[in-house]
Amino acid sequence: MMPDPTTLQHEIWNSKYRFAPQGGGGDGSVEESWRRVAGAIAANEVPAERARWEASFYDALAGFRFIPAGRILAGAGTGRDVTLFNCFVMGAIPDDLDGIFQHLREAALTMQKGGGVGMDFSTIRPAGAPVRGVGAQASGPLSFMDSWNAMCGTIMAAGQRRGAMMGCLRIDHPDIEQFIDAKRDKTRLRNFNISVLVTDKFMKALAADAPWPLHFEGRTVRSVPARDLWRQLMQATYDVAEPGVIFIDRVNQHNNLAYCEEIIASNPCGEQMLPAYGACLLGSINLAQLVPQPFSKGAALDEDDLAGLTATAIRFLDNVIDASRYPLPQQEAEARSKRRIGLGITGLADALLFCNEAYGSERAIDLTRQWLTKIKQAAYRASALLAAEKGPFPLYSPEILDRPNLLSLDPETRDLIARHGLRNGCLTSIAPTGTTSLLAGNVSSGIEPVFAYSYVRKVRQADGSTREEAVEDHGYRVWKEVNGEEAPPVELFVSAQTLSPSDHLAMQAPAQQLIDSSISKTINCPQDITFDQFIDIYAEAYHLGCKGLTTYRPNSTTGSILSVEPETAQTPPAKAELEPRPESLHGTTYKIKWLQSAHAIYVTINDLVEDGRRRPFEMFINSKNMEHYAWTVGLTRMISAVLRRGGDIGFVAEELKAVFDPRGGSWVGKRYVPSLLAAIGDIFEGHVVGLETGHGPRADPLVGAPASANAPMGAICPACGGRALHRQEGCDKCLECGFSKCG
Repeated sequence: MMPDPTTLQHEIWNSKYRFAPQGGGGDGSVEESWRRVAGAIAANEVPAERARWEASFYDALAGFRFIPAGRILAGAGTGRDVTLFNCFVMGAIPDDLDGIFQHLREAALTMQKGGGVGMDFSTIRPAGAPVRGVGAQASGPLSFMDSWNAMCGTIMAAGQRRGAMMGCLRIDHPDIEQFIDAKRDKTRLRNFNISVLVTDKFMKALAADAPWPLHFEGRTVRSVPARDLWRQLMQATYDVAEPGVIFIDRVNQHNNLAYCEEIIASNPCGEQMLPAYGACLLGSINLAQLVPQPFSKGAALDEDDLAGLTATAIRFLDNVIDASRYPLPQQEAEARSKRRIGLGITGLADALLFCNEAYGSERAIDLTRQWLTKIKQAAYRASALLAAEKGPFPLYSPEILDRPNLLSLDPETRDLIARHGLRNGCLTSIAPTGTTSLLAGNVSSGIEPVFAYSYVRKVRQADGSTREEAVEDHGYRVWKEVNGEEAPPVELFVSAQTLSPSDHLAMQAPAQQLIDSSISKTINCPQDITFDQFIDIYAEAYHLGCKGLTTYRPNSTTGSILSVEPETAQTPPAKAELEPRPESLHGTTYKIKWLQSAHAIYVTINDLVEDGRRRPFEMFINSKNMEHYAWTVGLTRMISAVLRRGGDIGFVAEELKAVFDPRGGSWVGKRYVPSLLAAIGDIFEGHVVGLETGHGPRADPLVGAPASANAPMGAICPACGGRALHRQEGCDKCLECGFSKCG
């Protein structure tokens, strides 16, 4: 079921995926975009079959039933010199200066043509190691990552977006401690996602509380307690949401192609673990479009339709391998020799809603396993039939049938593979679908739960003004069409904020058993989760069989996933006297609709410019409700005096947020705020974070409303400046403007 297209859908299609060449022509509608893509990919069929397959591909694309990744939608059939692959892992970086900068150049060329890249920097000698022949000491892998970071900041990928990168380092590298804490510096490695490659041997040392040797090229540099290193890694992830963790041995043990390759790193979002020069293209089946009668009694996903759509998608993606351009000849050779593809899903949470099941429930887990099993069987069967028609991938070997992912296939499919081989070395992964899920009507993204069912998006107009637009999750829109104004049941409409970390893992772990590659998944944690609770999440994921994951805990330091200020950059000491007020100050006014107040409350914060930087100087609170008059005047005078003295003002927000109203609080976004003073504290904190990160004060109002009405506040979006940036599937996604990094 597909409600009418939204304004946001049209804007995303027009800005990201529409082919609109200079001089006119191109795509006049999204249907014409589907026709362009279907025709371009069907051109790789034999001439007599092209019309049939073009029609089949178009039917799969129509209504967003099958959604190819963004590079395919934007580039296929345009004649542009871009790649249709989203994911690359670059070659193994040599430990010499010429080789390092040659690989830097290769990464730049790959990003320029639209590919995201992953690199393993473990092959570079640690900082302080001797450089033979020149009498110098090595600067270490992090210094070279800074070079990659600077390069990425200047490359516009495929003329449309900044490049995306993943930087990996092994848990046994001597510089691992510096790598773990690198993103505590909010100015460093901003163009990287980073992940630690954790081995089974380390997890055993962790369990035994044993020492852990850090070594390079067979020489142990020093040892550290495994438990201390793990705690440092978990603390950094708890504080600044990075690094992520990849269980690299498990990745290689379960790789279909382990007989002919070694996985060395991940693509930027973590769903594709690849060998040197590995490439993988992506596409997702939109499960939300395969439930014919959503919310009805006995509603069910059409599994025959799912199997047929899977077979069409496998053929489509296999054709893309031959239709695509490649930034480097090594990438083309790798892609064609193994014909790796990554078919995944999106709209899972909405499909579960339509079947009257809550994400994370036992029945939802069973349905997810059932649907992914159907996809797996249909995908392998389709690839075997393609091998019979077009030939298996060049590096095919019968020993692939003994790999873990193929052992659970049904006997008929295994027999087909034994007779014909496989067209594709790896077939499935679950990628982030941030922007394409918005294009498809804001369906739930990838394997993630719904983040927010309804929120208000601010749209900037050509004259600089803004207008507000309501944006709703696809599942919630369908609920209203089916059930009118009846309130949705809260036990069914769960969200990323209401689920526990264990609920997230309970969905990810069984899904991983049915996926060839990996899954891009973010475990959203409550802000008040303790570190002792948090530290168990990754160990639990390892024991459940996951290949990797990231976590995100909203806090004052994860705005744009940044860290706390270094100790050397603290605010100057408080001045002894109040500064005189200038005649004019720049201010921002925020509006709070508090359910227990008949009138809105307006909070104005005025800023003083000092040495080119703005800092809060005074605050005012106004309302037509005279009940608030006395305490708001007293509060604003006190806070303004604190601000005018200068010094550390972080405690202001902390103290306000700690106030509980005995009469009860209110829902702000999807979070319960214990008092009006706490809501004011949230506003003050957001304003300060906006100034500290250089994006200016938060410009969107904080509006108190029932939980289903507004999205939780997020980090500051680099595209629109709104505090609506949230972490999903290892990527940043803005709920206001649709910005998605590595999506």
